[in-house]
Amino acid sequence: MSSGLTRRRGGGGGAGGDNENGESSRVASPAPKAGGSRDTGGPETSYESTENGHKIAFDPRDISESAERSKQPKLTLMEEVLLLGLKDKQGYLSFWNDNISYALRGCIVIELAFRGRVSMQKDSSRRRFPLADRVIEVIDDTLTGEVLLDEALKMMKASEKMSVSSWIDLMSGETWNLMKIGYQLKQVRERLAKGLVDKGILRTEKRNFLLFDMATHPVADGGAKEEIRRRVRNVLTQRTVVLPNSQFLPENLEFRYVRTIAMVCAAYAANVLENALATLGHEARERAFAQVDELLAEYSQWPFGKRAGGASGVGANLGQVIAEEVNNSKDKELQLEVVAACLSVFTRLDSLL
Repeated sequence: MSSGLTRRRGGGGGAGGDNENGESSRVASPAPKAGGSRDTGGPETSYESTENGHKIAFDPRDISESAERSKQPKLTLMEEVLLLGLKDKQGYLSFWNDNISYALRGCIVIELAFRGRVSMQKDSSRRRFPLADRVIEVIDDTLTGEVLLDEALKMMKASEKMSVSSWIDLMSGETWNLMKIGYQLKQVRERLAKGLVDKGILRTEKRNFLLFDMATHPVADGGAKEEIRRRVRNVLTQRTVVLPNSQFLPENLEFRYVRTIAMVCAAYAANVLENALATLGHEARERAFAQVDELLAEYSQWPFGKRAGGASGVGANLGQVIAEEVNNSKDKELQLEVVAACLSVFTRLDSLL
């Protein structure tokens, strides 16, 4: 396979292979540098006068986070990938997947890039390095309102600038450097699942697994997961890809098609894509996997690869619509370069783990 990603057809990620044990094992995040993010201090407070002369205190960040949510899809990339991997009724991930934890950290970096928080460092000499080894920087430290994104954003703001692959490695705990073990994001899958419970997509139940009880998160809103599955099949099986407007992919959302390609490739890297293709026949499923191989190869480079349609002419219009998205946001090319860099890390995922 040209991308270098070994396809394994089991669905979902291992519940125990993430180094995501209890909070007692948490190592403190790296201390912020002097002059770091404004969010490291106490909360800001503003006051608004009412008609009767009373003052009401509020945190301006609450308003900015609410405005942020109104512009974004209901689910983050990480949540969509996790949802694809969850067993609908049992509410947990397959125990045999080594990839999903690492892929979810990559999705965090991609999501921050789509939201305009991080970009490649603007340095012409960066082109001497492979995409994954190019340095990224925080360009906007405004909180997103998504806990995991904000934790990663604060960490990036307070730390030295590092490459895309370094950040994904460190957030995954893939380091022998004890000085940097505090960069690992803990309990990512469980926190994402709880976020999906808060959004009404999942619910929480207790299940007994031999000697212990474990919280599981069965699907409560099947429409959300089915919408993601339809979007995946649309991209991987249709000659002309049209993405309908929905709360999960609003019509006015920037980079709708690039975002969808990133989600499909991330699901593939996380080894959960099979779950979206289960209704296809064997040959159609094989063609869909061939198509995602091509997409990953084309969009893990920058500028994005040119295409005239993938396997059997699937997605013949993708090159044009994505070129239009890129051309309409020329000032954000450094952010899209981060997306491509994360996908390039996904192409060699199996060799990293």
